Amino acid sequence: MITRSLLFVMVSLALLIPFPVNAGDRAGGIEPGAGEWKTWVISSGRDYRVPPPPGRAQTRAELRALADLISQNGADAQARIAFWDAGAPAYRWMDLINARALAGTPIAAPLSSGRVYTYVALAMYDATVATWESKQFYGRRRPSEVDHRLVTALPVPDSPSYPSEHAAAAQAAATVLAHFLPAEAAALQQMAEEAGWSRVQAGLQYPSDYEAGLALGRAVGEQVIAKAMADGSTAAWTGTVPTGPCKWIGTNPGNVTAANWTPLLLSSPSEFRSPAPPACDSAQVIAETEAVRTFPRTFTTNYKAYYWQSPEGLLQWPYRYADKWIAEDHLDKNPPRAARAYALIAAVLFDAFIASQDGKFAYWYIRPHQLDPAIVPLFPVPNFPSYPSNHSTFSAARAEMLAYLFPTRAAFIRAVGKEAGDSRIWAGIHYQMDNVAGVELGNSVAQVFISWAQNDGSQ
Repeated sequence: MITRSLLFVMVSLALLIPFPVNAGDRAGGIEPGAGEWKTWVISSGRDYRVPPPPGRAQTRAELRALADLISQNGADAQARIAFWDAGAPAYRWMDLINARALAGTPIAAPLSSGRVYTYVALAMYDATVATWESKQFYGRRRPSEVDHRLVTALPVPDSPSYPSEHAAAAQAAATVLAHFLPAEAAALQQMAEEAGWSRVQAGLQYPSDYEAGLALGRAVGEQVIAKAMADGSTAAWTGTVPTGPCKWIGTNPGNVTAANWTPLLLSSPSEFRSPAPPACDSAQVIAETEAVRTFPRTFTTNYKAYYWQSPEGLLQWPYRYADKWIAEDHLDKNPPRAARAYALIAAVLFDAFIASQDGKFAYWYIRPHQLDPAIVPLFPVPNFPSYPSNHSTFSAARAEMLAYLFPTRAAFIRAVGKEAGDSRIWAGIHYQMDNVAGVELGNSVAQVFISWAQNDGSQ
């Protein structure tokens, strides 16, 4: 079996062997302008341009060694190639975070897991933009475009070869994930190398494409980690729970410090703060409390409420729909578009989360079951104030983002987001006013991100 290290030895020896090379630049193809798209963390794709690819002699050597490598692909190699080709380069890494939550081993506490999704998705997006900038600048032809005798294991992407988009996205993701999971750094690194190397084994890229992609992804990942470490999420809470009429009753409130995290795009956590809720002895709140207590629960409303409280209902559902629609629209063959979708879905949740906590801990509003002990919630109530509803905020924001990204499904996904918010009343843990304020807040946050997306250069 030809390993990575042996292949590099073969390349060095093959430099002495004449081999015809079809010289010439290759540009265009998939998203030729993606290298100029606006980035989230790094300054620009151009500022992270990789060094020039190898010249003619090195390319001749790589082609000869690559043919030998491909000829020895066994079942294990073919399985790895197929695994990493199941979707766009970012797909497997987002799915890894999803799978951990479903298995009961999330990378962070359930809601703050959104922070992990965000930084991993932003790292892969910025790495992909930078990769495309270098691809278009250098225009290196794919191996089979230079040597037509080379048999590839997969269809050849319509984009330049250097650097490797799979290696860059994988290394960016693994670098950021290792920050959150330092004990798993070695395993994550192995996954990143396997992801990038699978494209070499498939004959789609050169070993030098792979190496340049890893270096680029690592550089981007380090910048994303620096941003994550400065977002205020490590601050300790030194406040106290206020007491008095209409105030939430509890200790050690969850997410309390998130009200002071640094948003990505909002000018401040309070930019869209919900208006103050009415007094808990007002006619409106009395009526809404009664509506929660007397809501006619059914099997259908119960199972839906449980779903929306599950790991998938809390965090993963937007990615499930995105994965499906990316595949249906064939965007899995368009790495920049797919990475952009994941980044926007993750990023809008980050700021929506901060904005919702700002409102909760500005008002510290009492939960329905605390106001009326006759209300029996369907499941344990989250340990933080009621107003506005987190779920309504997050679901509205992400539904609006999905509606923007996949406009032919807009009506459907907005209905999904509405059900998520409504389920909190069905479960007896929120008032209707919490839901209404959350939807308005989520939509406001989403519009900021949609405006950013409409001007990110991807149009």
